[in-house]
Amino acid sequence: MESIIEVTADNIEREHICCAISDKKGETCVSSKKAWMKDRFADGLVFRKLDARGKVFIEYIPAERAWCPIEAPGYMHVNCFWVSGQYKGKGYADQLLRECIRDAESKGCRGITVIASEKKRPFLSDPNYLKYKGFLAADTAAPFFVLYYLPFSGDAPLPRFKDCARQGKIGEKGMVLYYTNQCPHTDKYVPVIVNLARERGAEISVHKLETTGQAQSAPTPFTTYGFFYDGEFVTNEIFSAAKFEKFLDQHGVSFG
Repeated sequence: MESIIEVTADNIEREHICCAISDKKGETCVSSKKAWMKDRFADGLVFRKLDARGKVFIEYIPAERAWCPIEAPGYMHVNCFWVSGQYKGKGYADQLLRECIRDAESKGCRGITVIASEKKRPFLSDPNYLKYKGFLAADTAAPFFVLYYLPFSGDAPLPRFKDCARQGKIGEKGMVLYYTNQCPHTDKYVPVIVNLARERGAEISVHKLETTGQAQSAPTPFTTYGFFYDGEFVTNEIFSAAKFEKFLDQHGVSFG
């Protein structure tokens, strides 16, 4: 069984970032993610992964410094938790979660939080696994986000979403995208949909969240990627070219 290692400021240049290893042309997206991580290490970011070329990792940070609009004082927040492919069912998820819990307890945290949904959705942790491991639903935000928490004691305060992200609505009309470099694929795919829209004579208003404060004031709980249309939240799933063209077709955005 391979060991779990931690990616730090000392080894980040030579270690792969698990979620981007299959993208052979992804140098730009990998570098953007690593730059984001380097800036977060001082805030307490931890990235633990399997010492193998696979998508097996957990990334977490003190909730006070997390890039999402939550109020969870004293908690550790899990940004991303992923075990895929041939590594499923081998105990790695349990091992990663145990190490996260042990680390959070050693730092005096009150518990752990993670954003998911009622059912499994792309780019969100598996809620069935979380509930199996004892996580409870603390709060909800439209249209489907759930803030789960694992308290370490009975008197741990209940975490919550901030009001700015609760409704799944914004005042800005048209196509609007909020995103960060917390995911290595956003810098690659955001220009793709911007160019596709412009080919049809349409525009997208793009808001790149570049500070902790901006992310904590965002109108969506999952700040990595949040796409809105005419004020309504559409998806947190990063659009591929094909999926975005399907969206444009469905909403009558034809070539200008």
